[in-house]
Amino acid sequence: MLRKLYDWVLAKAAHPHAEWWLALFCFVEASFFPIPPHPLLGLMCLAEPRKAIRFAVIATFASVLGGLLGYAIGWGLYDTVGTELLALLGLTESFPAAVCYLNEYGFWLFVAKGATPIPFKLLTITAGFMGMNLVMFLLGSVVSRAISFMIVGVLFRLFGAPIKRFIDKYLGLVTAGFVVLVIAGFLAVTMLGHGDEGAPDKCTSAASVA
Repeated sequence: MLRKLYDWVLAKAAHPHAEWWLALFCFVEASFFPIPPHPLLGLMCLAEPRKAIRFAVIATFASVLGGLLGYAIGWGLYDTVGTELLALLGLTESFPAAVCYLNEYGFWLFVAKGATPIPFKLLTITAGFMGMNLVMFLLGSVVSRAISFMIVGVLFRLFGAPIKRFIDKYLGLVTAGFVVLVIAGFLAVTMLGHGDEGAPDKCTSAASVA
């Protein structure tokens, strides 16, 4: 079922309204859709490298808007829609750990998400459930989504189609490196006085107890 859905998403790369499909998939993936939009973005950038940054910008802002829907689900509908949605996506057991990490690191968890496989929808629903400051939520979402999508767009724009093989093999490392640079830029301002060395173990324990 998921494979068919994945193939259906990829088929939209050749659609006359591919940009609208990209925006739609990025929007819904941020709150409930199980298929990530990155393969579609990659195919579109591969077909038209000169529009790669445009595609990445569309993906970024559509995903941030979709994140607001996830936030709304967590904030006002968690006991009904939220719990069922997390169960459907197989994220129920991850929710306690997400609450713990988001409570400890907030904005920084969104930044780090760009280099991790944490589902963005899990963070958006969790943030709403916790009532995270909306300004910080939006700022964190923009940074996270920009890291996730703009790296692809910029690489395709600079190097064109030949960069695809490099992206397929090393995108994770490139993204992780960029995230390290972003965090290092802010570290002296906020993290030195905020870190809790026991947080990782505590949050891991939260996941194991759930």
